Amino acid sequence: MNPTPAHRALLNALADTFIPSIEGKTEKAEFWAQRGSQGIDVDKAFAAISAQPEGAQQEFKQLLKLLENPALGLTWFGPLKPFVRLDAAQRQQMLQSWAGSNVPQLRKGFHALRKLLTFLFYGSSSAEKSNATWAALGYPGPLPDAVVDSSKPLKTLRPTTDVTYDCDVLVIGSGAGGGVVAAELAVAGHDVLMLEKGPYCHGCDFTQREVDMMGQLYDARGALCTQDGGVALLAGSCLGGGTTVNWAGSFRTPDYVLEEWAKEHQVPHFTSAEFKSSLDAVSRALSVNTDYTRHNGQNQALLEGSAKLGQSTKLIPRNEKGLTDSEEHFRGLGYTTLGDRYGIKQGTLNTYLPQAFAHGARLLADTRVERVTVQAGQATGAEAVHTTSDGKQVRVTVRARRVVVSGGAIQTPALLLRSGLRHPHLGQHLHLHPTVAVSGLYPQLINPWHGPSMSVVNDCFTRLDGTNFGVKLETPPAHAGLMAMVLPWQSGEQHKQLMLNAAHLGNFIVLTRDRDGGRVTIDQHGAPLVDYVLSAFDRNTMLRGVRAAAEIHVAAGAHTVYLPHGTLPTLHAQNGVIQNPEVLEKLPHLGWKPNQFSLYSAHQMSTCRMGGVRATHPLAPSGETYEVSNLYVADGSAFPACSGVNPMLTIMALAHYTAQEIKAGLVANGEKTRPQLAVSE
Repeated sequence: MNPTPAHRALLNALADTFIPSIEGKTEKAEFWAQRGSQGIDVDKAFAAISAQPEGAQQEFKQLLKLLENPALGLTWFGPLKPFVRLDAAQRQQMLQSWAGSNVPQLRKGFHALRKLLTFLFYGSSSAEKSNATWAALGYPGPLPDAVVDSSKPLKTLRPTTDVTYDCDVLVIGSGAGGGVVAAELAVAGHDVLMLEKGPYCHGCDFTQREVDMMGQLYDARGALCTQDGGVALLAGSCLGGGTTVNWAGSFRTPDYVLEEWAKEHQVPHFTSAEFKSSLDAVSRALSVNTDYTRHNGQNQALLEGSAKLGQSTKLIPRNEKGLTDSEEHFRGLGYTTLGDRYGIKQGTLNTYLPQAFAHGARLLADTRVERVTVQAGQATGAEAVHTTSDGKQVRVTVRARRVVVSGGAIQTPALLLRSGLRHPHLGQHLHLHPTVAVSGLYPQLINPWHGPSMSVVNDCFTRLDGTNFGVKLETPPAHAGLMAMVLPWQSGEQHKQLMLNAAHLGNFIVLTRDRDGGRVTIDQHGAPLVDYVLSAFDRNTMLRGVRAAAEIHVAAGAHTVYLPHGTLPTLHAQNGVIQNPEVLEKLPHLGWKPNQFSLYSAHQMSTCRMGGVRATHPLAPSGETYEVSNLYVADGSAFPACSGVNPMLTIMALAHYTAQEIKAGLVANGEKTRPQLAVSE
């Protein structure tokens, strides 16, 4: 989608309304004088839109047409003028009207524009030029530390013309699921080919520049969301997948969840010694430990506030290796959600993929799989398109004896649906760990962008009212663009003031184990469509977590707490006591429809769920689809239900277990393996 001159003028006018120049401010006057159009790269804005499904692009075009039409005034009872002809006060009034509108489409339009423009304004920078706001915010931007500057250790295939590959096993996806399966099978002597939709980045490729890294490393350039715009979805799309961009939390699956999966979904291996061995194996491979020396400001607040309320916390195991107590490493850990330029985080990029490569596995990045090929009820390979370094499209055909799909819980069901699978539960039961942020303003510096993003967890609310459903209280990565996108906007001045306080904000997230799910379907072009609305049950669970998070902030010393709703309900505290507790009491009675509050998900699960009952589960306990033989799924979409914890380690253990099933099947069929290659140390 290419912007016209009129589009550019409109987006600049919108940016100037979300981030206006404010007169009369003497302290940090330069910051207050800055306006949105000074920092918005319109081409990057349209690049993000162009990465969305065709339907979403058309919807955005319609939004722009409405803003260019004098009939815009009818949407907010204002003058009949297009947006660019309104004065500054009228423009702000229009956006405020849309934010609180009873019309879902207007709320959706407001939030889409708000997230896009505030993220670009506060998150943009280049190798030549820093962001003009960062000095006022106290945000350091990319760090000038040493990086892993060696040549890329993995040599990927680079076809320049249409090509056909043959292999024993085709693995689609290279993250927590695909990386493990590829290594396990390659080490066992099988000929493995891996296809990855995203790029291969290493070391100094990870620039720590928010806008660029979100655009390179995340699905849909970081702008993936549900159809109604109510939930923003963060999913890795690069070599290493989610393990390259996640927050390094390496949680073991809770026993009560494994027991639920084993019993209710008839998958007994989840409580077996073999599955525990798989958990142990991937934990060793990832160097999971709790040996880090200190917490950052917001994790320290979660630790101390919980303790003052008599609530226990735990250290979060993290998959890191070679970590020292140096200031360089401590500061750098805060940036690994934008890719780890130091080589400390042990995702599949630094563990399983090199192992697979050393044993002969071939890797092809920048390759979108269009469909899995099926003949006589058996998977036979795939058809894909590879994008070369100069932007050329190359057709790729793969012939394989086994196909393993590990594209994640959004892309995996979409691929299977494009490939002709029609199980009635395929794409259903989508779980998201719906997450909201509760921010506390502290008198001391928090500098939330430094240190491990998550190192402390409060698990006191994970099983509410005797159920297996509840919330975990954790902390997120915090950078200027991400914070600007998450913090509520009620006016340009109010949002700017929040951003000026960024270095003093501590952020807790309420991660909800959702009982009720959504679904993934595909549009006419085969692109995934995500439908999810937070149910009343899950909303009530989430709000109990919001209250708990707010109380911990106050106990930790925050004097102001911002609750996660568009109306910005705010708590004020003094000496550890909330001064206006009625705000918490009224919280459940606010509107909680899509886009009346900001909801996020970094964990997508269960859309191809595994189970012992064929009628209600697309996957058998072995990971093989019931519909098509020799077609397996090994990612979070195979979870029988929501994991309740950050899912990386569970995905990897399930992939490890599934790989053993595939190996056993290959041996049982008498399929020969290649001579094993030695692993280089």
